[in-house]
Amino acid sequence: MKKIEAMIKPFKLDDVRESLSDIGISGMTITEVRGFGRQKGHTELYRGAEYMVDFLPKVKLEVVVPDELVDQCIEAIIETAQTGKIGDGKIFVYNVERAIRIRTGEENEEAI
Repeated sequence: MKKIEAMIKPFKLDDVRESLSDIGISGMTITEVRGFGRQKGHTELYRGAEYMVDFLPKVKLEVVVPDELVDQCIEAIIETAQTGKIGDGKIFVYNVERAIRIRTGEENEEAI
């Protein structure tokens, strides 16, 4: 099993969720986060004053999937989250050694 974390633009979340649902991913965790990468923020104007916005709003999407769905999942995220502009985000893939559903005690792939 693998855990896939994707940092994406907030307005792309619904499209990504639908795309993942289409390939059979039913559960995910979403967190509103803020951060920056190479873009290092930007400046904005507020009441005539210019100020720096260092941390940009992003959505962190987390899913745990069987090994055979990893590539499909990554492709779905890239195809739907990509705008071609700076700040589209990143995807990280981690190994998951064990997963347990608390309610039933099911483990590993049965738990996800």
